[in-house]
Amino acid sequence: MQIDLNCDLGESFGSYSIGSDEAILPLVSSVNVACGFHAGDPSVMRKTVQMAIRSGTAIGAHPGFPDLQGFGRRQLSVTPSEAYDMVLYQIGALDGFVRSEGGSLHHVKPHGALYNMAAGDSSLAAAIAEAVFKFNPDLILYGLSGSELIAAGKNAGLQTASEVFADRTYQSSGALTPRTRDDALIKEDRQAIEQVKRMITEKKVISTDGKEIPITADTVCIHGDGAHALEFAARIKKELLDDGISIQSM
Repeated sequence: MQIDLNCDLGESFGSYSIGSDEAILPLVSSVNVACGFHAGDPSVMRKTVQMAIRSGTAIGAHPGFPDLQGFGRRQLSVTPSEAYDMVLYQIGALDGFVRSEGGSLHHVKPHGALYNMAAGDSSLAAAIAEAVFKFNPDLILYGLSGSELIAAGKNAGLQTASEVFADRTYQSSGALTPRTRDDALIKEDRQAIEQVKRMITEKKVISTDGKEIPITADTVCIHGDGAHALEFAARIKKELLDDGISIQSM
């Protein structure tokens, strides 16, 4: 049994530093690098790519809404055509840095509100999948397990990775609990680790209303910007390996 551990990185901006990118890289198998719209900037993108290549970690583009102030977590009204353009633009920007450093882009994972909106909006999901496919049909599209984004990726002819979250709670529909709710985040490490293990080995997760729902886990997202993100990443990696679950990118 194996699983991909992914983490969002490159979210610093100018003189503002977010996360412990270099320290967390050896603990994960793939990273999603911010492309300058919701976070990051050209210098941060280059440095993050360099670190990821040195560590041998698979590199993905993490395109989001053009919303630095809201960190890409606020829903914006966009047409599928606009979504296609902004995703294609951001993939191309990151790919330029990856190629210049001798690496190759591995996947694309939309960020924040764009990701969540595409999970339930088939038109938006199709536009994102089309942008990825037209840029490079060999790229893997990461999306919420059971979502419209995964379906759109498959329809477009892309390989997809069904993503689950270590520190987020789920609704009975399979959607993530909105961050505006108090119960959106799992704050206890033990609870988060047990949720991940159940999703991987039993292919199920318990929703906030106590229902057991089926789920597919190809890749697990662990956030790298929390107060104890580094310690949590090390702990979950150790526990998964101790349980005989290997960690590697798709």
